Amino acid sequence: MQYEQLAGGTRQALPHPSIDTGMGLERIAAVLQGTHDNYAIDLFKTLIAASVDLTGVPAQGAHAPSHRIIADHLRASSFLIADGVLPSNEGRGYVLRRIMRRAMRHAHLLGAQDPLLYRLVPTLTAEMGHAYHELERGQSLIEETLKLEETRFRETLERGLRLLDEASETLRSGDTLPGEVAFKLYDTYGFPYDLTEDALKAKGIGVDAAGFNAAMERQRAEARKSWAGSGEAATEGLWFELKEALGATEFLGYETETASGEIIGLVKDGKRVDALHAGDCGIVIVNQTPFYAESGGQVGDRGTLSIAGKAAFTVKDTQKKLHGLFLHDGVLETGNLTLGETVMLEVDHARRGTTRAHHSATHLLHEALRETLGTHVAQKGSLVEPGRLRFDFSHPKPMTQDEIRAVENITNAMILQNAPVETHLMTPDAAIEQGALALFGEKYGDEVRVVSMGVAPGSPKAGNAYSIELCGGTHVRRTGDIGLLKITGESAVAAGVAVSRR
Repeated sequence: MQYEQLAGGTRQALPHPSIDTGMGLERIAAVLQGTHDNYAIDLFKTLIAASVDLTGVPAQGAHAPSHRIIADHLRASSFLIADGVLPSNEGRGYVLRRIMRRAMRHAHLLGAQDPLLYRLVPTLTAEMGHAYHELERGQSLIEETLKLEETRFRETLERGLRLLDEASETLRSGDTLPGEVAFKLYDTYGFPYDLTEDALKAKGIGVDAAGFNAAMERQRAEARKSWAGSGEAATEGLWFELKEALGATEFLGYETETASGEIIGLVKDGKRVDALHAGDCGIVIVNQTPFYAESGGQVGDRGTLSIAGKAAFTVKDTQKKLHGLFLHDGVLETGNLTLGETVMLEVDHARRGTTRAHHSATHLLHEALRETLGTHVAQKGSLVEPGRLRFDFSHPKPMTQDEIRAVENITNAMILQNAPVETHLMTPDAAIEQGALALFGEKYGDEVRVVSMGVAPGSPKAGNAYSIELCGGTHVRRTGDIGLLKITGESAVAAGVAVSRR
């Protein structure tokens, strides 16, 4: 925008020219549909009508803002999930979670007794799926994610609102809730700060943001102090500083093996630097990556980071620190890399392919061992590499040749089914109810990725799946992609622990 055009055609220069007219999709639709209200356009009218139908609360009067927030935030959340973003406590996943939870808070205000948002997804898909096909393809994931998040959030919300009512019962309009109280609700009971503000706003009560931030900083200082005294190497302290400053890396590798990312951290000789030069060995940290970092027995990806015609960095290994900071370790072959630059990341496709085939094979092998030797068998560790797998499991004696052949035959029969390998997000308790195995040495959060494969008629697992496990690794799309399993050796590695090699 540069001018204000007056009646008669005269143009007057604006005091602050800019490029944002504010004429977004909703406002254009409002003009074309003859209304002055963005929420009276066809898209929002349909979503609001669906919200009214499910809650039984009219869209006029005091509850009008709640219906509007639900419609608007449902749309934003669904598009983000369809685009690969999932709720988390950091980064863009945290932004998504805040959007979702604000809508869920208003569903609660409307008196919805059960999760509401996921039941509105079919209406949204019917309205916008023809223009954005990712909504149609991802509808089941969107519904599942919204339902899981709202079910969990309702527990947090009910407990937090009860505690907030107790903490604010002596306050009146114009008063301020102490920041320490808001921080206790957040830190001890998981009640988000923005919801504390939102809940008290209707009563005219403010929240001491400075006090909240001060309490948060004191907690971080204590965490840094504790870390410094933990005996870890000096470089581990560096990862703590980087994780605190940069946040978690967004992992894109379940859906793609190539992506662009922004360089947000560079490390050389154990120190943060602003640039790497040709010949330097170092570590590159980006905001998002398709590279799988070593965990759960699966080795880290290799590949390249590059800027066309300018720089090429060979990734020799990918490691993960502090539950989310991905480190691309390698050497800069040509050019220079500096902070803030955008790079193209490309995983070594062939290496990733054989690695994930071996990882999927461990799941089938695990279940075949349990079927052959008994349900006492439990995974005690594994190594998944491009050329082989090693699977450690509990068993009191060596396997016989007949048992080894039986395990091979069962596993290969499942491979030959060429059944789809499916993944779902759910709580650990829900996963275990479906028959999923939680693996030795793994730490699981509030949400887990559940991988199921193979079909076994009569199986007690959900959908008669042969194998269901909690797993964050990468896997083949169908069991037939594994190829063939051959056990090349079996031996004891500790008392009661055997190892099987492919």
